[in-house]
Amino acid sequence: MLYYLPTHEYASIEGNTATIGISEFAARQLGNVVYVDMPEADDDVTKGEDFGAIESVKAASDLYSPVSGDRKSVV
Repeated sequence: MLYYLPTHEYASIEGNTATIGISEFAARQLGNVVYVDMPEADDDVTKGEDFGAIESVKAASDLYSPVSGDRKSVV
């Protein structure tokens, strides 16, 4: 199942695992990404609240979580 926010973040849910990313549109608008700030392991994220940032050669933007939960790992 996919959940999207109006700010172009999405969560793909499989069982108890959510993979969070940005839409293809947002990726094209950002261009080359140079930095991503993510929460530490076991940090909680809350639906609709910012949890990190993404920076490209064109712009910087906060990342908002489409779901609530805790971060276990980054792949």
